Amino acid sequence: MISAEELRSAVEKRYAEIARSGSACCGDQTPVQIGYTREEVEALPEPALMGLGCGNPVRWAALREGETVVDLGSGGGLDVFLAARAVGPTGRVIGIDMTPEMLARARANAERLGLANVEFRQGLIEALPVADASVDVILSNCVINLAPDKDAVFREAWRALRPGGRLVVSDMVARAELPPEVREDPTLWASCLGGALPEEEYLRALRQAGLTAIEVLAREGVERGPVYSITVRASRPETPGAPDGLDRPAPLP
Repeated sequence: MISAEELRSAVEKRYAEIARSGSACCGDQTPVQIGYTREEVEALPEPALMGLGCGNPVRWAALREGETVVDLGSGGGLDVFLAARAVGPTGRVIGIDMTPEMLARARANAERLGLANVEFRQGLIEALPVADASVDVILSNCVINLAPDKDAVFREAWRALRPGGRLVVSDMVARAELPPEVREDPTLWASCLGGALPEEEYLRALRQAGLTAIEVLAREGVERGPVYSITVRASRPETPGAPDGLDRPAPLP
């Protein structure tokens, strides 16, 4: 059985190549084709527009002035920069990525834009380099499927969010459980296929982490192939409670 480290190494190698070349990981779609408007991306530097996503979580996040936002797997920084516009100079956006080459690209993009309210940190999304209950909104775009331990990702999201904070992610999910030869192929895993959970299992993992008010906002590509993208919103409850799945989970949509 392939190890988490082997999978993570394959993903990091693939994304280092993408950062160096500027190509997309899962096809050659532009951000506009993925779901962003021309107005959203026209002022951003070309190196930020690599078409790495599978949705537009920023559109659904209803970001407000002054909020603190964390982007899991921030890549070239597209969602970080869009979020920075929304939260304004009194807000703060932190991009987290494990790949040094991708972080270098994102930091160069931020410097081009002259943004003072963004920063990029190296780290795993299964062990976020942020303090407990310090974040208003967590975003992620086509990245959680790449993590070997998705339960840990969602537990970390719960830990980092303030009570009442929200998570909005776009990600790849599967029609049904993928066969072992797909799930254990590092190349397919790094290509946003092998790590895709069935949608029901993905939503269950959110609930078990203690997140509630879970809502599927969009589905794309359901009619094509074994995997498709969803955009999901969830919240950390206002009331105290441990992330044990017992925090009055919302019914599945």
